[in-house]
Amino acid sequence: MLTLHVAEATPEHAVLVDGALVAAVGPYEELAEAHQDARLRRWPGILTPGLLNPYAPELLERTYHPDPREADTYGTAPVTGERAAEIFRADPARLGASARRGVQRMLAHGTVAVAGELRVRGAVDAVRRAGLAVGRRPDVLPGPPALSPVPLILLPRLAPGGPARFAVFDVPDTAALVRRGASTCVATVIDGRLVYRAR
Repeated sequence: MLTLHVAEATPEHAVLVDGALVAAVGPYEELAEAHQDARLRRWPGILTPGLLNPYAPELLERTYHPDPREADTYGTAPVTGERAAEIFRADPARLGASARRGVQRMLAHGTVAVAGELRVRGAVDAVRRAGLAVGRRPDVLPGPPALSPVPLILLPRLAPGGPARFAVFDVPDTAALVRRGASTCVATVIDGRLVYRAR
C-alpha cells in the first residue's frame, strides 16, 4: 500500500512510500493528485532524511539505559561512565536489554543510521532488528556522545528507489533543528515502517 508523508513546513518535499522503498519525492499537491489512493500521514514541522548518530558504541555498549521499572534505583536518564560499567560487570545480561532501550531512544531522536564499531552481540542485534543503517564514522568526533549530537549529521536527500528511511522534526526549518536539537523529533520511519511517533 502506498503511503504519502508530508510535513507542514516542507510540503515541497513530500515522500511517497511503497513498502520499504521511496516511490517518489516531490511537491505534496502533485503527489497527492497523482496517487489519490495513497494513505496520507500529515506531520508538523519538517521532513528530513534523518540523522546519523556516530556514537553507537558509546551509547549502546558503554551507556546503561534503565528500564522504567528501575527508576527508583537508577533514575530515568542514561547512566554513563564507571557507574554504567559497574552495572554491566555485575550483570552482563543487562547489556542487550539496555541496548534495545538505547536504540528506542535513538529512534525517538530521528536517528535512522549509526556509526562506530559495535563489538557486543546484544548491541549488534538491537541495531539490526531496528533496521538502522550502519554508516562510516567521521574521522573526527566533536563529542561528547549524545542522543542529539552536536553537530547533527543529516543523511543525503531521499531519492526514488532508495530506502524509505527518514525522520520528521517539529521545527520550522533546519536552522531551528540545529538550534533546538533532535529531541524535537515527532516521527521516524525505517524501511517504510513508522518505528517512532511522538505522543
